[in-house]
Amino acid sequence: MKKTLGLAVATTTALLLTACGGGGTTASPGASPSKADNSKRTITLWLAGSDTPQELRTYLQDTFKTKTGATLKIEEQAWPDLVTKLTTALPDPKNTPDVVELGNTQSPTFTNVGAFSDISDMYDELGGSKLLPSFVDAGSVDGKKYALPYYFGSRYMFARADLWKEAGVATPKTLDEFNTAVKTITAKNPRNIKNFSGFFIGGQDWRNGISWIFANGGDLAKKENGQWVSTLSDPNTVKGLQQLQDLYRNASKAPADAKDVTPWLYVNDSDEILDDKQQVTGKTSLAAATIMAPGWAHWSIGDLKTKDGKKVREWNPAKFTAFVLPGNDGKPAPVFAGGSNIAISKASQNQDLARELMKIIFSGDYQQKLGGAGLGPANSDYVSSLGSDEFAKALIASASNSKLTPAAPGWAAVESAQVMEEFFGKIRDAADLTALAKAYDAKITPMLNMK
Repeated sequence: MKKTLGLAVATTTALLLTACGGGGTTASPGASPSKADNSKRTITLWLAGSDTPQELRTYLQDTFKTKTGATLKIEEQAWPDLVTKLTTALPDPKNTPDVVELGNTQSPTFTNVGAFSDISDMYDELGGSKLLPSFVDAGSVDGKKYALPYYFGSRYMFARADLWKEAGVATPKTLDEFNTAVKTITAKNPRNIKNFSGFFIGGQDWRNGISWIFANGGDLAKKENGQWVSTLSDPNTVKGLQQLQDLYRNASKAPADAKDVTPWLYVNDSDEILDDKQQVTGKTSLAAATIMAPGWAHWSIGDLKTKDGKKVREWNPAKFTAFVLPGNDGKPAPVFAGGSNIAISKASQNQDLARELMKIIFSGDYQQKLGGAGLGPANSDYVSSLGSDEFAKALIASASNSKLTPAAPGWAAVESAQVMEEFFGKIRDAADLTALAKAYDAKITPMLNMK
């Protein structure tokens, strides 16, 4: 997105508080809708990206119809455009979606300006303390609940077990061991591969890169005297940045402007690239021994096979492995928790039906279906639905110590303006990391407090 988007988001969301203040309802929030009365009613759910598979969408629509008699319309919104579209649509009772999925890091911006309905009275019914606390906090203001977790997708490492073995490097138990291992693999380059990375991490890939900040006790921002302050120049944060700079220079050949998009392409052997519909879109070549990605990336990693006439990836345990990024203490490093929150638009004219949809989404049946699709269920009672394979174990272990970005009202503006990408893209070549960090603290701090 364009860098001017952050200002547009901040300016427009400032109008949401008054614009969303008068959202009406067709029934009292706690009322159960009558099927007969609802046959001609439709509500709209916005889902972000394609992470929710069609099977789950169909389940929501069918179950909603059976339970309420009304129709559920699902519209998919692209992640890059989501904040802008929400900013425009949420205040308008005629065009607002009734229920929306949005990124957990985007939640504070909209909850702080009153864009969502208060669902505190449903909190216990929808899962209560069993729901992911950090996601609940991101969707809360002054103790009231506005956006609750939809799913989580913590990050962990995917590696070429064969290349690690050929380089004579063991699975690391601490962060220092990991850093040393991937630099060693890069230097040895056991198969003499061109542009080979022991660890492929894009120069602008801050969502994975902040793990080194968190692991060293640093953070992106903190609240002081009622105001949010950027803390990139904090000594603990700088220590993590120094380790990351070392990896950029000595372990990764990823471009300085590469983000966290499709890193799995670089651990597969030279073969075809497939899109979401399993159509061949090009060729790739092995260029990395290790990547870091959300758990659902494992579906895109493996040997290319043909099954039932379709091209699929088949995990080969002799060639690939998965493990959590270890911290300095040997426990899982604090990684950025990917995933989404879900909320009811305050301007929705269908508050009663929207609440019924929330009950279905947080039901045991749907939570288990999320796990079966490889998406971390919001309710901890259903984490076992992820399975017991190495991916489930890595996902659960990495999520146990995961963190979110600051719950500042202006964080979505920081993301939309791609300030973090800009900052991280300068780390590799920075002569003075502390000075660079201070310059971006000055840039980010005012944005954090925008409403």
